[in-house]
Amino acid sequence: MTTPPVPATPPTPAASPIRVLVADDQMMVRQGFSVLLDTQPDIEVVGQAVDGLDALAKIAELRPDVVLMDIRMPELSGIEATRRATASDAAVRVLVLTTFDLDEYVYEALRAGASGFLLKDASADQLADAVRVVASGEALLAPTVTRRLIAEYARLSEGSGGAARAGARPAELTERETEVLVLIAQGRSNAEIAGELVVAGQTVKTHVGRILVKLGLRDRTQAAVFAYESGLVRPGSAP
Repeated sequence: MTTPPVPATPPTPAASPIRVLVADDQMMVRQGFSVLLDTQPDIEVVGQAVDGLDALAKIAELRPDVVLMDIRMPELSGIEATRRATASDAAVRVLVLTTFDLDEYVYEALRAGASGFLLKDASADQLADAVRVVASGEALLAPTVTRRLIAEYARLSEGSGGAARAGARPAELTERETEVLVLIAQGRSNAEIAGELVVAGQTVKTHVGRILVKLGLRDRTQAAVFAYESGLVRPGSAP
């Protein structure tokens, strides 16, 4: 009696590539970033936009996972385009592009819903990694320059009466969730937070999710902005 052949295990389907839209009014920047990203096996550039209005139209048409959005564009700024895009589609992630790490508009772009920002002189590896981080639902918050921007503009807001009193725990959050929020604002990763609080990584992930839901925030970047603007974290307190 012959043994029936064992059915072959079907191959695991490859994950869909991260769909990216590049929005910049400079053709060389658009094409350069597109070429760099298209060399990555897990990233696909699905379109390019020449200004903010074009970006919104392409987002609606192409439904990209990540948008590389220049801050300064004609017709409609990257800030306003980011605000409209994230308001109309909660799934889209925006990574704003800027020439200078102290661009005064970066902070407003983060407040508008961007998940982080990247300098235009970033290397190919930095660019691809940034896209992957943002596409995964995380925020590109770890770089020191991002924390410095958030802290600096929160300080300016405080000078004009915009910040709340220091140390006030948000009523919606538990004491442990507040601790996690402070560490997020200081640019700590989930693993670093778990190590500092001596808890499991999954526990931290759960806390982060609850913080975002309770405060009505999109991601870790907005959580950090909230922490600074509420006075929970003071400029200069981040390591």
